[in-house]
Amino acid sequence: MSRLGEICDYRVGATQGELPREALLAGVCDADGLVCLLTDTIDREVIEAGSKLRVIANVAVGYNNIDVAAAHERGIFVTNTPGVLTEATADLTWALILAVTRRVVESDAFLRAGKFTGWDFDMLLGSGLTGKTLGVVGYGRIGRAVARRATGFGMAVIYCGRDDIAYRDDPQHNTLTVTRQAATGPLTQSARIDGLAARRVTFNQLLEHSDIISLHVPLAATTKHLINSAAFAKMKSSAYLINTARGPVIDEAALVRALQQGRIAGAALDVFEHEPAVTTPLLEMSNVILLPHIGSATRETRTAMAMLAVENAIDALTGRNPRNPVVP
Repeated sequence: MSRLGEICDYRVGATQGELPREALLAGVCDADGLVCLLTDTIDREVIEAGSKLRVIANVAVGYNNIDVAAAHERGIFVTNTPGVLTEATADLTWALILAVTRRVVESDAFLRAGKFTGWDFDMLLGSGLTGKTLGVVGYGRIGRAVARRATGFGMAVIYCGRDDIAYRDDPQHNTLTVTRQAATGPLTQSARIDGLAARRVTFNQLLEHSDIISLHVPLAATTKHLINSAAFAKMKSSAYLINTARGPVIDEAALVRALQQGRIAGAALDVFEHEPAVTTPLLEMSNVILLPHIGSATRETRTAMAMLAVENAIDALTGRNPRNPVVP
């Protein structure tokens, strides 16, 4: 707020919780810029109400809460905050991987309930990671950061990117077995990105071969319900599904069925399809870990996100191109 105050006057719509729709519409009427959160729906109605808006600065990497096309029609910059939350989200992803495979939350509840009466050889057995395969769906900044951490646990890494997802139903694309070292480089068996050797595979191959599947794709038409009944049918029954991306990437009804039928071993979610609501059966399952969307929730990261959003807004308000523009 202090930094923003150096450049312009500002109003704070809400200090806690969601900003009511009426307050949002009223607040943008005479505003030159808007700094918003992922819980704010910035649709065409809001954009048209903000007749003076020059920038919409989202405090998030994802921007599915904003009608980017409508904003660009009116010449309004849309910005996001990539990079600054990569490591925090990757750390949280690994917290979920370890917690669900080693039954950490379940074990904690077991002890607190007074059920621990002494060490037992077969008590609360989990699944190890060494020698297993991590499948990363979406190989951007966060996906690569999660993959880097896998080397410390002795895991192999396979991944698929947006093209592999977009063409997942193409029979020719599903024969992919190699990847490119660089955009113009030769085809090789693995790609070294950030010092990590990882093998690119098709989306279906990733589902079939991964022991841990971690989701790191933005929410878009091609990724909504990417993980559905058909996807669960291809996974190993011993596989675990991790989601720190966006909730609707998973069809939660299909996830519930997969868990109930033993199609997969467990799941760990930081985001939900109908957030903040959680599909009720998930709350009752001991092999599911549920967190309240805290992927980037460190003091350092949230401060950096807020500062970057403010700097994006200041760029636009002072006649410069923002440093993190979103292109429709």
